[in-house]
Order: sequence, then C-alpha cells, then structure tokens
Amino acid sequence: MTESSTDDRTRERHDGRGLKVLMVTPRYLPEIGGVERHVHEVATRIAASGEAAVTVLTTVRDGRLASLGRDGEVEIRRVAAHPRGRDWMFAPAIVPVIANGGWDVVHVQSYHTLVAPLAMAAAARRRIPYIVTFHGGGHSQRIRNQARRGQRALLRPLLVRAAALVALAPFEIDTYSAELRIGRERFVLIPNGVDLPAPAAADARNGTPVLAGPLIASVGRLERYKGHQRVIAAFAHVRAAEPQARLWIAGSGPYEAALRRQAADLGVADAVEISAVAAGDRAEMARRLSQVDLVVLLSDFETNPIAALETISLGRPLLVASGSGLGELADRGLARAIDPGIAPQQAAAAIMRELHDPLERPAVALPTWDDCAAGLLALYRRASGRPR
Repeated sequence: MTESSTDDRTRERHDGRGLKVLMVTPRYLPEIGGVERHVHEVATRIAASGEAAVTVLTTVRDGRLASLGRDGEVEIRRVAAHPRGRDWMFAPAIVPVIANGGWDVVHVQSYHTLVAPLAMAAAARRRIPYIVTFHGGGHSQRIRNQARRGQRALLRPLLVRAAALVALAPFEIDTYSAELRIGRERFVLIPNGVDLPAPAAADARNGTPVLAGPLIASVGRLERYKGHQRVIAAFAHVRAAEPQARLWIAGSGPYEAALRRQAADLGVADAVEISAVAAGDRAEMARRLSQVDLVVLLSDFETNPIAALETISLGRPLLVASGSGLGELADRGLARAIDPGIAPQQAAAAIMRELHDPLERPAVALPTWDDCAAGLLALYRRASGRPR
C-alpha cells in the first residue's frame, strides 16, 4: 500500500469526526513503559469519545511489528527508526506523515529521542499547532541523564513555538519554566491517571497461598535506573529480621538477568520473584498489588509514576526515593521517602519500619485516565481553534 493511498483512507475515515489528532511517540504497545502506557490510555479514550479521530505515529527498529495496526478506535502507524540497536530513534519518515496528513493538532509525547525535534519541526513548517508532553523520565546510562539539560536547551527554539507544554507533575513546571525561560502560563498540568479496579476483599488472595511472611514489591520496567537492585540489596538484610519475607520484582526488561544474578549472589533468589503482569490485564495487576504488604520504589528519577499512584489507589503502604515525582508524593503525605543512595542496611531499616508502622495517609482523590483524556481533548480544541 502506498503512502498516498493510506492518507486517502485516513482522511475518508476521519471525515465528520471532529478533530483529527496525531500523537507522536517513540514507542508504543506492546512495548512496555510509562510513556507507552500513558499514550495508550489517553489515545483510546479520546478516540472512543467520538469527538476526535486519533492516530498514533511511532517507530519500529527491528521489523517485528506491522507498519499499520489498530488499538480499538486508534490507528497505529509505525515507521523505521535508526540505528537498530540504539534508542536514538532517528525516523525521517515521520516528516511526510505529519506534512501530508491534514492534522488539526500534533501531540509530541516525550522529548528524549530524535523523534521529538523531527515531529516539532515538521509541524512548525506546515503551521500545524503542536503540543509537547515532556514525560521527564530517567535513563540507565549516566551520560544520557547528564545530557538531558543540554538536550532541552537545544530544543528550546521548537518548544517556545508549541501551542502548549504539558507537565505531568508540578516540579516539571518549576524546573522547565526557569531553565528554558518560558513563562509558566505556557505550561498545563495534566497528571497521569489511575484506573485499577478495586478487587473484592474476599478475592484479593484468590489463587495465592497465604504465607506468614510479608510480601514486598518493586514495580517498574527492568532498567538499572529504576532501582530494583537497591531493593534486592536491602531485602537481603530484611530477610535477616523477617526470614519468611518475600520480594516481587514486578516488570520486564533488559536488566532482568543482572537482577537474578544479584539475588542469587546475595542468597535470596528463593524468596525473589521476577515477573510481569500483562500490560492490559488491569484486574490481575490490582489483584497482585492488593496482596502486597509494602511497595518500594527507589528509582533515580520519576515524573508522575503510575505504579505509585496505583499503589496509593489500592491503599497499600508506599516507600519511595526522595526527589523528582516520587518525592512530591512524599511531600503530599502519600508516602514515606528515603535517599535512594543510602546503605542497604539503612534502606532495610526503613522497609522494616514501614512494614510494622506504615504511614497514615490523608484521604485523597486521585485523577483518573478519563480526567487526563478530557484535559487533553480540551487542550486540543483550544490549540486548533475549534471549540466544541
């Protein structure tokens, strides 16, 4: 199928359906991550509302995923990214898709790769309103983290032309507004949502033996910057005080083999489970998290962590790393925080305290994914000059 015939089909399908929105993101489901999850949740909801037709434009590096697909009412288009073995995501085929699609608004999700400048420049050239969501985030390579500020500075000429800049957490507005010399009024706060179903109390432990020891969980993609290795190191000391304690590392990713070796070297492999819940199985994730006595998130950097919000929504105790979006949750009284760089013995002591004397959290209404999608749809209308 040619590019022009695909665009013709897209225009025909979108006729009469309100706004025509293109979300541009480096990766999308079935690849796993916070940005991938965010885009799926909001894109499918906005498309299902019938008030906008949504296309997700993303990349593929290894040819395993089809160039065209669907996720409910959302059209998925994938273009090749180079180089294949790296995450730079140089994808020049993004440009003609943006230029020739007749979009009312382009939403760039995540600034970390070469996808963002290509998409912003293409939209600016065609005078298409574009919106950018930063999605903060960390990286397992220290040099990539150190380069983030310079990366944002290089993007400033394109960021200042955006119709709006979306932050997931208040600290992003504080940091990026000052750093980029962009007025705070240009930023819009639209946090991630929570959609886990509340499992029935009688079913929370269905299918799982009730064991005497506490169950601790560390949730997130298996990357070094996520800090799972810190939790395993502390868990070895927890076991000295709680011999029946268990640890669930909930996720998948390239750091799995290293985490398994660490657990074996520390002599706790028999008490450490490393497994992921399927991205779309929200009921199973709710069931598993409801069994947990404590969730520990010691990531180097998080913006508005979905795992933490889901933990709070289920009423489970939460211990987090100080700083970034995790620290903001602690500042609100929703979690206890520790310095992620402290010694494993100290981290273990903090874990034991939270197991036996958990923080009493204030009642709080967390945003839902419906809230997030509604906020973005209103923003699209303003940016495109097409009120409802």
